[in-house]
Amino acid sequence: MLRIRPRTAVAATAAVLAALSLTACQGSSPDADSPAKSAADGATAHPGDKADSNSNSNGKSGSSNGNGGGNGGGSGSGTEKNPSAQQPSNGGKAPGRGTGASDACTGGNVTATVTKVPRPINHLLLTVTNKGSRPCSAYFAPSLRFDDEQSATRVNDDSKPQAVVTLAPGRSAYASIVLSGEGGGDTHGRTAQKLTVYFTPRSGSGSVGAPLTLSLPAGTHKDDNAAVTYWQTSASDALLY
Repeated sequence: MLRIRPRTAVAATAAVLAALSLTACQGSSPDADSPAKSAADGATAHPGDKADSNSNSNGKSGSSNGNGGGNGGGSGSGTEKNPSAQQPSNGGKAPGRGTGASDACTGGNVTATVTKVPRPINHLLLTVTNKGSRPCSAYFAPSLRFDDEQSATRVNDDSKPQAVVTLAPGRSAYASIVLSGEGGGDTHGRTAQKLTVYFTPRSGSGSVGAPLTLSLPAGTHKDDNAAVTYWQTSASDALLY
């Protein structure tokens, strides 16, 4: 029995030590877990981390808003300054070409007469009167054809006025026709019976609108030297040539 006790005491001592060691190990486990838990809590609740997260989020939102605002503003500004949005109300027509601008006088908007005058001799007076409701312009000189002649009567360039003759409704323009002679001895002289009047356009080339055909005074004699003046504002001005 005396030999067994020491072994039992040793065993008992070892058991106590083992129990103490286990208790120590179990006690140290919460302490070891505590820093990890603290670190985890710090990661979710750290003010700096939240600020950084919010800052990034706000920064992205701000960038998006800034781009959207910039694009919207640029587009709006471009629309307001678009030249096509500031076109004039007259459809972009050039000045002087609007509905109030005068048209060329033609056989469609004037009446015409041709008369023989006592002075100067060998002259006819051609008169056109605006029968329309709006002004018309008698450009340059009339283009004349006696009977069935192929070429136009010569124009007296010395009679060119300073300005285009524009006729208000009811007003008249005048041109004189000089006839070379009253019978034989002239160049290809002959008696003519009718006169066709063509009207010159603004460009001065060709004719515009309908012509007018007039009966000439009886015994009208002309030759190849016949000439016509530019349109004038008065009969007296026309008969100066």
